[in-house]
Amino acid sequence: MKASIRAILAVVPVSIAGFTVAQGLNEFAGGAAMAFTVKSSAFGMGAEISKQFTCSGNDVSPALKWSSPPAKTASFALIVDDPDAPVGTWVHWVLWNLPASAHTLSENVPKREQLDDGSLQGTNDFRKMGYNGPCPPPGKPHRYFFRLYALDTKLNLAPGATRQELDAAMKGHVLGQAEYMGTFRR
Repeated sequence: MKASIRAILAVVPVSIAGFTVAQGLNEFAGGAAMAFTVKSSAFGMGAEISKQFTCSGNDVSPALKWSSPPAKTASFALIVDDPDAPVGTWVHWVLWNLPASAHTLSENVPKREQLDDGSLQGTNDFRKMGYNGPCPPPGKPHRYFFRLYALDTKLNLAPGATRQELDAAMKGHVLGQAEYMGTFRR
């Protein structure tokens, strides 16, 4: 009975972009579960993103760190977007095939198709490769979501792919999702 309860607790369904995924949980010391999480030392959860990570500053990517990915994770994908943009959700970064052994992204990830670890980057809504930070029109603050996906495979997707292409390639391969959000206004 205890084993079947653990099996049920190991997967919590979550709906993302119209399809259902499993939020993976890892067990440790006596059966307690830890959730898959992502965070940044550059800003607090829900706090203002420092100017250096925006178009008002150096426009470099913030450092990210994650923990407790689901078992059987083969790679990670990252999508950063702004759902508050006047034209609809604006994509700031797409990155995939981060190795399963990775648990960090350093600050200022190079803006090139392929990184040294084999990760690939796509085209954002600025029509540029890699990360371009918050750059909202003057006015109210916008929210910026950093969503990290644990996948059960490496994706067969060419560098420069868009968020829509990444979403399609990930469908059916998401083991879990971790999310971190910051704000910015000009």
